[in-house]
Amino acid sequence: MKKSRAVISLLLVAAISGLMAYTVLIGFGKGHRGSYHNIKKGLDLAGGASITYQAVGEEPPSQEDLNDTKYKLQRRVDQYSTEAQVYTEGTDRLNIEIPGISGVAETNQILEDLGRPGSLYFIRQTDDAGNQNYQLGVTENGGVEYVLTKELDQIIADGDAVVTGTQVTDAKAGYQQDDMGNKEIVVSLTFDDTGREAFAKATTKAFSAGETIGIYYDGHFISVPSVQAAITDGRAVITGESTIEDAENLASTIRIGGLKVELERLRSQIVGAQLGQDAIRTSKFAGLIGFCLVALLMIIVYLLPGFTAVLALIIYILMMAIVLNGFDITLTLPGIAGILLSIGMAVDANVIIFARVREELANGIGVKTAIRNGYSKALSAIIDGNVTTLIAAAVLAVLGSGTVKGFAYTLAIGIVLSMITSLFVTRLLMNIFYGLGLTDKKLYGIGKKRTPIKFVEKRKVFFAISIALVLSGFVAMGVFRATQGNALNYSLDFVGGTSTSVSFNEDMSLEKIESEVIPIFTEVTGDNNVQIQKVAGSNEVIFKSVVLDTDKSTELSNQLVEKFAVDKDSITSETISSTISDEMKRDALIAVAVALVLMLLYIWFRFKDLRFGASSVICLAHDVLVVLAFYAFVRISVGSTFIACMLTIVGYSINATIVIFDRVRENLRQRSRQQTLEEVVNESITDTLSRSIFTSLTTFFMVFALFIFGVSSVKEFALPIMIGIICGAYSSICLAGSIWYVMRKKADDAARAGIDSKKSGKGTDSDKGSGSKSGKKKNDYSNLSKKERKERRRKEEEAKNKAKITV
Repeated sequence: MKKSRAVISLLLVAAISGLMAYTVLIGFGKGHRGSYHNIKKGLDLAGGASITYQAVGEEPPSQEDLNDTKYKLQRRVDQYSTEAQVYTEGTDRLNIEIPGISGVAETNQILEDLGRPGSLYFIRQTDDAGNQNYQLGVTENGGVEYVLTKELDQIIADGDAVVTGTQVTDAKAGYQQDDMGNKEIVVSLTFDDTGREAFAKATTKAFSAGETIGIYYDGHFISVPSVQAAITDGRAVITGESTIEDAENLASTIRIGGLKVELERLRSQIVGAQLGQDAIRTSKFAGLIGFCLVALLMIIVYLLPGFTAVLALIIYILMMAIVLNGFDITLTLPGIAGILLSIGMAVDANVIIFARVREELANGIGVKTAIRNGYSKALSAIIDGNVTTLIAAAVLAVLGSGTVKGFAYTLAIGIVLSMITSLFVTRLLMNIFYGLGLTDKKLYGIGKKRTPIKFVEKRKVFFAISIALVLSGFVAMGVFRATQGNALNYSLDFVGGTSTSVSFNEDMSLEKIESEVIPIFTEVTGDNNVQIQKVAGSNEVIFKSVVLDTDKSTELSNQLVEKFAVDKDSITSETISSTISDEMKRDALIAVAVALVLMLLYIWFRFKDLRFGASSVICLAHDVLVVLAFYAFVRISVGSTFIACMLTIVGYSINATIVIFDRVRENLRQRSRQQTLEEVVNESITDTLSRSIFTSLTTFFMVFALFIFGVSSVKEFALPIMIGIICGAYSSICLAGSIWYVMRKKADDAARAGIDSKKSGKGTDSDKGSGSKSGKKKNDYSNLSKKERKERRRKEEEAKNKAKITV
């Protein structure tokens, strides 16, 4: 790049970066659009809306119906926020928490969209006497829509509500071809056996009379389709929607309206952040400290390329903030985990490239060519590492829910942006600096060839350590299960608890609550992880803790009355279910299993060797089990961030392993006849050792800063990830290559044994029994141990080489 072009390019990059920085830090217009202040934050960071529904009817619904309703409602509210949660309260209530909702108007819009779950009816246009059940009418605002001509109760009593929502087993939007062969938007409905029979009778009559059947939900007709035929197979389609979004909304409304339990709204309120402003402030400070440590390490170790990586990382963070705004992603602690992981991968890609550039410079190649070759040789490792993690993120986003989705979205966005910055932005900056005259090799660093470390020879020691760590975790969980009832220290996110609502006589700040009220709850309940929510516009505070019996609940009330003079009647308690439902855990496990299978297939496809994929998955399982053992021993609370921690570890570990396997694949192609398989693996791990260490350090610094400066809940989130980073680096360096080597060696030995047996079988009878030299050699060779066989081959190779030299 010429100097003039380099200057212009630098000014252009500076201008674009300045514009992005202005957008993120200040924003545009009155609403400061694009500013990081406008990024939606979850309940744990900024609060949101809390809505409580109660089941209609004299008898409470069955637990099965309530769980089914909770799950379907969870799928519905996921559209408002990636971190929305639904859990049961008492025996007949469902509570919805939607983060990122900060105003009454927005809450009311959600309430209007949700309507009254479980109150959907398919109504005939006319009754048996020919009287209209509904007709077009004028609304209060002057619009025209279908309205009932009778009371709904009367229509139900007359039998004109032919099908209820509970008889609809599925409703989904899609496309089909019309009679002209054109694609049209439809909503497909499926009925159960009772609904199929009732709908068949209703559509038969409506079709003969040329009538419609209205779909009535929560006081309004959401669709009034005409009947084109008698539908007797329990499957119907609704046409006429103008966009696929409208069709999806209609399908979603039919599903929510067809819940088994009919609900009515009991209360709705805006709640404050669970972590408080102090947690947000300290997390920002910790992030800044962590970034400074990463920047310092990159510049000290990698000199000018390290400086360009820091600039690219700043651009990456600005791009991430803009995209989070643009896609309206709700950011919570699990989401931050995804961002941390993607930052680590962004640094990782640069470290891989810079190591390659240094190797090229060590071979005497010029700086410009070294930069080009470095990017070319690092490309496959970067793509494979990022694609495998992106596969996991995509699967988790599709199959996961709640916390898992929030993690997956931020991780996927981060991976894409990190690849852009590492492969294009960093390269552009390096070419700019080179064009400005910074061409001295010393500025880029010259690599040194290191003597391969014998990792494979120590494999038995590494295997023994890993097996001991994993087994100790299972032993600890068994002991704690027997002595304390739970293998892990599950929080109320997993096992449920008690929600205690207290109306104080003054507006209590979060800091005062944490310093004065929380200690009372901790002393009485023994729970060190009490969650708090302030109700906006009132002095009410909601405390969520472990399940309280009558004695503890009474003691808690007495202490609150004594120390804060609150009205005892203003203290109410309800048992709440876990926010992480069985369905959510099932979805998470299915998503992780599918992701692992797809990653295994991708690695198999890319490396043309299933053993690479199998080794990677074994290392992933090892890392997860070791961190699980850490949870068991230290008794860290297992809550909503537990899944995100585990997913972070899986994503981080697979990337490091892929980089090593990429070098193994490359060195196998260049392997000399004298080089053993063990030497290839050792050389590959040694070549990538600095990358593995420095990448782990940069990611560790980011999380370590959170652990040092964060509040207690943030510390419990950061500590397992720190252990996972260490464990991931260990498994990638000490286990992955050795596991692959053992698998490959066994396969090679088996194949060689098969060839030897075929050769011995093809000999003549005289060869087999005469005791000739050739026969004796074969017999002696086949009877050797593995170690003796290896030594024999080495001596034979030495003899061949000496013979060549002599000739």
